[in-house]
Amino acid sequence: MERISALGLDVGKKRVGVAGCDGTGLIATGIATIERISFERDVEQLQQLVEERQAQVLVVGLPYSMDGTLGFQAKQVQKFAERMAQALQLPLEYVDERLTSYEAEELIREEKRSPAHNKALIDRKAAALILQRWLDERRTKLRKLSLSPSQSLMADD
Repeated sequence: MERISALGLDVGKKRVGVAGCDGTGLIATGIATIERISFERDVEQLQQLVEERQAQVLVVGLPYSMDGTLGFQAKQVQKFAERMAQALQLPLEYVDERLTSYEAEELIREEKRSPAHNKALIDRKAAALILQRWLDERRTKLRKLSLSPSQSLMADD
């Protein structure tokens, strides 16, 4: 399997949770939380992570409404993500991030920690959940692509 290096982002008003993956694209882990001060500062911090990890793609969680529509917050995230991808000169992919922050809070509670006192950790874990979803979807697509030629050969028999 080809090497993949992606950064997953959970974009919020105050912070951006950042996750990375191992070179095989199997496991996503939270690696940083960026306190949002200015867009320029966000770019600097993400650029450093892109260089360190040789990232090839940005994967951003898009907070769809529960009915599947894009609300105000999702549009704000899209604006930020598009500007960031352009500044970093990286391709951009979106993942439905509904309930990832809730899932991250549940993981914190399971560790006997307080979600209220671990906002940065929640953001990192949410970013890891976002990136893991993308990695899993990517692996499923690649598996289907690799199976389709053999399936068509079997149909010809």
